[in-house]
Amino acid sequence: QVQLVESGGGLVQAGGSLRLSCAASGRRFSIKAMGWYRQAPGKQRELVAVITLGDSTNYADSVKGRFTISRDNAKNTVYLQMNSLKPEDTAVYYCSCRQIRLWVSPPDEYDYWGQGTQVTVSS
Repeated sequence: QVQLVESGGGLVQAGGSLRLSCAASGRRFSIKAMGWYRQAPGKQRELVAVITLGDSTNYADSVKGRFTISRDNAKNTVYLQMNSLKPEDTAVYYCSCRQIRLWVSPPDEYDYWGQGTQVTVSS
């Protein structure tokens, strides 16, 4: 089991910045990738940014150039720096990690989720 706890959400004016943090604990080995997703009211959950084991990153087109995903392996924490925030960035942001579970038969990949943190951007 992997536990993920997000923090750093809040209310900010358009053009402002926030930094989200996601602390991982528990059985953290064989984690293939970690990412941030968001879900706005009435919309489906969407990928915001992902960082792989090899530190490759990928971003949704809507956040490219404004958001940056990074991680601190010593602290088992992933961050999402969000700059130039827009009202359309308002959503609940979820941290996720994908683990390769070699100890199950057959081995599989399993996604863990945090509880989410609210980000509200006012115009």
